[in-house]
Amino acid sequence: MRKALIGLMALFGIGALYLTLAPVPIEPENWDAPENAGYVGDFAPNRDLVNLERIELPESPGPEDAVAFDGYIFATSQTGDISRIDPDTGEVKVVANTGGVPLGIEAYDSLLYIADAHKGLLELGGAVRSLSDTVNGSPILYADDLDISKNGIVYFSDASTKFGAQANGSTMAASLLEIMESKGTGRVLAYDLASEQTTIIADNLVFPNGVAMHPDGDILVTETGRYRVLKINPETGAMTDWIANLPGFPDNINRGPDGTFLLGLISPRSDWLDANASKPAMRKLAMRLPPSMRPKAEHYGHIVQLDAGGNVLRTFQDPDGAYHDATGAIFHDGMLYVTSLHEDALARMPYPELN
Repeated sequence: MRKALIGLMALFGIGALYLTLAPVPIEPENWDAPENAGYVGDFAPNRDLVNLERIELPESPGPEDAVAFDGYIFATSQTGDISRIDPDTGEVKVVANTGGVPLGIEAYDSLLYIADAHKGLLELGGAVRSLSDTVNGSPILYADDLDISKNGIVYFSDASTKFGAQANGSTMAASLLEIMESKGTGRVLAYDLASEQTTIIADNLVFPNGVAMHPDGDILVTETGRYRVLKINPETGAMTDWIANLPGFPDNINRGPDGTFLLGLISPRSDWLDANASKPAMRKLAMRLPPSMRPKAEHYGHIVQLDAGGNVLRTFQDPDGAYHDATGAIFHDGMLYVTSLHEDALARMPYPELN
């Protein structure tokens, strides 16, 4: 009995040492999370995102982003495929494979441009062409989303310069490390299509994600790890909050109809993460637990429509999250097309006009 007790105590001691001292990949930063008001006011719950129509993409799952171009919808995927979807017939054709993980996609001057988490910034015409995978000698480890100005500047996010998507096994795994550490290693880059030069517009961001051009020439960038959308002056790098203290983790942002914007909240905020924002040791301890015991994202479909001033006009929600991990939406020909990180389908619904 005594030997068993000693053995049990030794096991507890080993476990305590592991939870305290085992190395982890993050060095968490202390920060003060804003109080989460939750789903109230502009974000009051509704069910306006339920019963979505699905366009199946069984061979090309994870349509993280999409763009309307040349009468079709083009969607990215976790498999590297770029799929072309006929919105009238639902016919799907894979038109290219990047060899990486394409996330953001936009059209400009008869070509498609892609932010690929493994490959950097790409161009798709007759074939896939690499445009930029380094800046100032620093590798682009997690190209995430992009938009393009009228004068041919591609603005795109490099979500983490420490936790690369390829090196960490998946885009999701790398994003969780960047957000859990919360030091802010992400940045926003600019690629000039004329000069073929890449420059840094802003840095020290905690998982900069979605990118959209504002009508005044500034750039809107979702900072997922800070629950906000930033408005960045591309000439000076000056940043202001366009909308802050969101009730979920912001993902894609796209230009919508009538000068509006469509913002996806991929999941609600984590109470545990907020409570431990100022406790780096607790976040390190959590990383020593088995993955099944760490804080998890909650399924909750949520698209926010905002005006150019960052004011919420309305939201589309599905509290059940039936269409999992919705990253955002685009508008085309009277329809909202909803994108996802993990679903094997693109979803859509009729767009209800604003009153």
